[in-house]
Order: sequence, then structure tokens, then C-alpha cells
Amino acid sequence: MKKINKRLRLISGGFLLMVLSYLFAFKKPIAEPIHPKHPNLLIIIADQWRGQALGFEKKEPVETPVLDVLASSSFVMQQMVSNYPLCSPARAMLLTGMYPLKNHVYSNANSASAADGVELSASSICWSDVLKANGYCNGYIGKWHLDSPHEPYVPTSNNVGDIAWNEWTSPARRHGFDYWYAYGTYDVHNKPMYWDTKASRDSFHYVAEWGPQHEADKAIAFLKNSEKIRDSHKPFSLVVSMNPPHTDYETVPKKYQQRYENIPLDSFLKDPNIPPANTAMGKEYRNNIRYYYANITGVDEQIGRILTALKETHLDNNTLLIFMSDHGNCLGKHQEITKNNIYEESVRIPMIVYWKGHIKARLDNVFLGSLPDLYPTILDLMGFKTAIPTNIDGRSYASYFKTGEGERPSEQYIMGAILDKPEKLYTGFRSIRTAEYKLAYVNSKGKKLPYFYDLTVDPYEMKNIYAAQDSRVIKMKNQLLSWLKKTKDPFDIEN
Repeated sequence: MKKINKRLRLISGGFLLMVLSYLFAFKKPIAEPIHPKHPNLLIIIADQWRGQALGFEKKEPVETPVLDVLASSSFVMQQMVSNYPLCSPARAMLLTGMYPLKNHVYSNANSASAADGVELSASSICWSDVLKANGYCNGYIGKWHLDSPHEPYVPTSNNVGDIAWNEWTSPARRHGFDYWYAYGTYDVHNKPMYWDTKASRDSFHYVAEWGPQHEADKAIAFLKNSEKIRDSHKPFSLVVSMNPPHTDYETVPKKYQQRYENIPLDSFLKDPNIPPANTAMGKEYRNNIRYYYANITGVDEQIGRILTALKETHLDNNTLLIFMSDHGNCLGKHQEITKNNIYEESVRIPMIVYWKGHIKARLDNVFLGSLPDLYPTILDLMGFKTAIPTNIDGRSYASYFKTGEGERPSEQYIMGAILDKPEKLYTGFRSIRTAEYKLAYVNSKGKKLPYFYDLTVDPYEMKNIYAAQDSRVIKMKNQLLSWLKKTKDPFDIEN
């Protein structure tokens, strides 16, 4: 064990040197006009990255040196959740500020849900539309996954078979994003595909490079404006949406795999909710945990490259920066292969918020973050409070983001696993969560199975202590019933 710890310290030290070189050893700076009234916005999203898998959290043996440094000067939400832990619903909540039954993205956008219109509506007013209307230049790089495939399907490998997944996003459906270098959804990370801003539906292209590295290159070009792709006299917003650590895990570059391959497997198996080795999900976890961490470390390094470019251009002086994920990943824990379930590894996501001179740095373990609240909070922080649409579900907590003081949410509402038909909206699960407790009802073969966990004494959710007459259960159940009624959710707890 001493040898293992020594090796981990050496790895951390080597990474620290790399991080310092990213953050401080710059080329000649490239100055840009500063827009003091309204900041730039940079959102970096990594797909399927669970909130526990961050080095500074000290919960899992994963290396994230760049984010560790960033977190030390940022507002870190340790209780942030994905209110529907699945790609399309989570992304739609972020963009619209609405919960899934209201924005109609209540399952993944694919050919199975296309007939029922499960996709981001062209008429939705996203925060990017608001920024565009207020003079911003907006850019989007990477995974979108908010448009339904239609025939004839785009000839990519994930559009062959019973369900088609990938689709081009026409300019009319890009919600104010001027610069476009993206795809619907595509999981071949070492040969990704993209549509450029002016590309037609049939003129996508492949890149022989790991997706996050290529997307970091494009983000750096956007920030430095080396290709003159934006008006440097306008403030900007940029979303960089990387697919890893989403499956397929094994396509991560070898240099990141090597960080973990010589560490004994037992070092990754300390959590009690990992199934035994002789089970299917136990094998899933053991076969993929090194690859999962390698992807995370690789994405962390690419984020470091983007942060370097932000500093080189002095854009870090007035840019609101957010790092987050759309949902987590059980990877076999609790017998769940990935996400879209009630457990912490699925619903808890990273959330790091940095804005130099404006956001008080702290690790916050009490703020109960929800995806719909990000929309109004971001616009409020950026000086557009009066432009926030009144029909959204989210609420602004801009004051709390800045100082750590003031009003904050008292609970989070989470849903998922809804079948992709309007007449099936009563399916799946519904949950209410606080920093201490989680109450959930899971629809299983027509019956509602109740779960209640004390997250303070049972963070791995090993013991379901649901009791109908427990005063905590009664209180949270009544809150959940009120929320279901308010949101016109047909999910019936009792039946």
C-alpha cells in the first residue's frame, strides 16, 4: 500500500507541474476588448461524468489536476444534480430552464421518440437566444443531442439498426449559436464526426483524433479568434460539449490509460455499492473503471488547454466559466449499467463556477443545485435579469452564487426512465432529494416501489429505510405530491 500511495503522489506531482505549465507558462498575450458591463460565458460540459469522480473531492482515486486547481478559486456545488439523468432531457433543461414535461424533452431524442416530437422545439427561447438578441456572438462545439433523426437517416454507424440516433441541426434550430461545430450524438471518440457552421446535412466530416482533443483545438481557435470566426468587438458565449467519459470507454488515448494500468484493481474497488466480481455488473465495473478514469483525466487535460487559451487572451478577466456534466454514471454500481436511475452516482454531477472578482471561492455542501435554475441564474449574473422569460421553471440564485449568502433551494426534484410515448408519462421514477435524505418511487411492472435513504449516514445508499409512517417520509412525500400536482405530472405515487 505504501508503494501505491507513493506512486499516486508521484503521478499527482507530475500532473501538478503540467497544470502549472498550462496556467502560467504562456506565449505572448493576445489582448481583446473588454466588455465590463456584460461578461463572456464559457460552459464546458462532459458527458456522463459523476460528481464523485473529481480529485479534490477525495471520494475516488481519479486524477483531475486541472479541475483541482480551478476548484480552489471557484464556487463548487457539491450537491448539484441532474434533474433527469439522461442526455437529451438534461441538456434541454439547461437550455430552456424548464423541466422535461414542460419543454417536452422527456426522453432521449432518437427515432423511437421522434413521432411524438421529443426534441428541443425551434420556438423555445433558450438563454443563447436571449444573449443573441442582446448582441452576443455565440458558439457551440461538440455534442448537441436535441434533434430527432428523420428519414432518410444520416448515414452514420449509430443510425443503422432498430433505432437511429444522430441528426444534423439546421441553422433555424441552433438557437442563436452563430458558430457551429457539432453533431447530434455519436460515440466513436477516436474518430468523431462533425457538421461545420455552413455544412449541409449530407456534408459532415470525420476527424482522426480523439474527440475532446479536437474540440479543445476548436475552442482555442474560437477564443483566440485565429480563424476570424467571431466578432471580437462583441461579447461571446461558447459551449464546449465533450462526449467522454461517455461510452465507449476503451477508445481513450493510451497515454491516459497508462496513468491507471499499473495500479492494483483493488485500489478502485473500495466503495461498498460495487457488485461482487462474479456478477454481470460487478464485471462491468471492474472491466471499465480504469478506462472511465482515463477518459476523465484526458478531458481534464483538454480543459487545461482551454483555460490556458483563456488566460493567454486575457479573456479570463471577464468570463463567467462553468464546468459541469449532464448526468453521472453508475458503471455497474447498484446493478445499474450507467445512468437514468435514482442513485447518487447517476444524479450527482460536477458543477464548478468561476468568475474572476465576482464569485466567492468555496466548496459548498448545502446549496441544492438544479439544472433549470442555471438558465435564469446565468442571465442574472451576466446583467440580463429583465430579459429572463417569465414562463420558465427555474429561479435565479445569482446572489448566492456570488457570495454564498441569501436564499437557496430547500429540495431538488428528480425524474427519469420515462417511456418515450405521451401516453406513458406516468412511467419511470420520481424523487425528491435534500442534502440529508432522498425519497424515490420507482414504477416497476405497474407497482410503485418506494425508497428512502439517509444520505448523511448511508452515502452509498446501501440500506433502504423506507417506512410509510416515518415523519421524514411523510413530509417529503407531501412535498413531492405538491410538485407533481404543480407540474401536471401524471405519475401516481399511490398506485
